[in-house]
Amino acid sequence: MTKSNGNASDPQRKLAAALPPDEPVAGSSRQPESIPPRTLLAQVLDRENLRRALKQVRRNKGAPGIDGMSVDELGEYLKQHWPGIRAQLESGHYRPSPVKRVDIPKGDGKSRPLGIPTVLDRFIQQALAQVVAAHWEPHFHPHSYGFRPGRSAHQAVRHVQATIREGYGWVVDLDLQSFFD
Repeated sequence: MTKSNGNASDPQRKLAAALPPDEPVAGSSRQPESIPPRTLLAQVLDRENLRRALKQVRRNKGAPGIDGMSVDELGEYLKQHWPGIRAQLESGHYRPSPVKRVDIPKGDGKSRPLGIPTVLDRFIQQALAQVVAAHWEPHFHPHSYGFRPGRSAHQAVRHVQATIREGYGWVVDLDLQSFFD
């Protein structure tokens, strides 16, 4: 309820300001500890992490980037060029290739731009993502469903349905149009 001047009533203001019990305050003990960059890079370049990254890139398939290299060619390329790539990563001199830009048609007649990295860059991104996710995933809100491993839009809908059955009456749906443009 709002007062005639547009401000929330005292009970509503207190309710809005109350911290939900499952959300930590910034800086609380649930915040991730800082990890030295060299330790993270060693984890990224760990042989087992790289093996899993290659397997995931192969599983995802996908179109070639601007260099034309297919996912099937990546393994042989890495056998020949990995020492140099690794040295570039360790020295901080590795630079990803430009992204191939493709327009994907949408149902409304418009199109949306899609960037396709090279398979080598996708491999390196995957190796990085695996390490970062392992460190950050435990700290995300338990009811955050977007772009998280083992989470889906269906699970989000089921959670919303369950909270409505519990008596909650509001759902907020945000769409940040062109956020990454």
